[in-house]
Amino acid sequence: MRSHKELFLILSFLSAQLFAINADDLINGKHFNHLSEYGFFKDLKNQVPEEGVLPYELKSQLFSDYTHKKRFIYMPQGSKLAHEQDKVFQFPVGTTLIKTFFYENAASDLNAQLLETRLLIHTNNGWEAVGYIWNDEQSDAQISLVGKTINTTFSKENGELISIRYRAPNKNQCKECHQLSGVMTPIGPKARNLDLDVEHDNQRMNQLEKWAALGWIEKNLKVRTMANYKDLNQDINLRARSYLEINCAHCHIKGGSADTTGLFLTLEENQSKHLGFFKKPVATGKGSFNLDYSIVPGKSEESILLARMQSLDPGIMMPESGRTLQDKEGLEIVRDWIDSL
Repeated sequence: MRSHKELFLILSFLSAQLFAINADDLINGKHFNHLSEYGFFKDLKNQVPEEGVLPYELKSQLFSDYTHKKRFIYMPQGSKLAHEQDKVFQFPVGTTLIKTFFYENAASDLNAQLLETRLLIHTNNGWEAVGYIWNDEQSDAQISLVGKTINTTFSKENGELISIRYRAPNKNQCKECHQLSGVMTPIGPKARNLDLDVEHDNQRMNQLEKWAALGWIEKNLKVRTMANYKDLNQDINLRARSYLEINCAHCHIKGGSADTTGLFLTLEENQSKHLGFFKKPVATGKGSFNLDYSIVPGKSEESILLARMQSLDPGIMMPESGRTLQDKEGLEIVRDWIDSL
């Protein structure tokens, strides 16, 4: 007769096998009802990944109503990435990008709260997005194709408490940002946005060097300089351009959903008209605020770009989705930049 310890080990082994990562499921676009069923985490609630699932960080992050984010990547064993400067890495089929949105609430008596986890899975049919909403017990997240409104209160890093109707997007809304030339694609993981030092196995090292050591990418990639826009020691021009790159340029890029505006906000864009300097708006209607130009150098109060960033009107605000609050710190960066021009 087996001891309790032996039975526990057997059950643990069977559980691990049940939820082991299956690359074929990912490649074929199989979606599970619960996040736990993918086998990405050994400790789901605390977001401790399994072997083969690597945490990663971005130098500049998309603003999403002051949420924090934990990011992970899974790639089939032996995979490599293709790199082209200024573009998102080309990930092999089977890759899954995992992003959990949560409120840390470290500056208050509130408990940390996991909100949603989004998966971007590279299948045989291209990239597919699927979202999972965390349950009240914070023990697992369930698939949701229609999104969900989560009424909650969180604390900013300065301790300010804010009540919010946080909106997890539906499946179709993911295409609003993750689409380039009509094709779903990742946004954040460009080499320049991954070029930072992070902790790996109790050792601090450059993230691109880590990926090269894993054999995912070539060493010493040619990378354009990008800033953490929150870093006050960086030049205001680079901070603002980095902010616009990650928050706006996925739509305001040639082939993006805002292509027809002629306003292109990627970090590499160097034509002043494309950046909005003395550029008249295209069919903005009331979104122009009766102002003449997207950006008036030296005059942020006369610039449509800043006015739309400040707005909370769903028919006017920019970005159009992904936020219900003002990014006060981001607004200050863009305002200071325009006034410095």
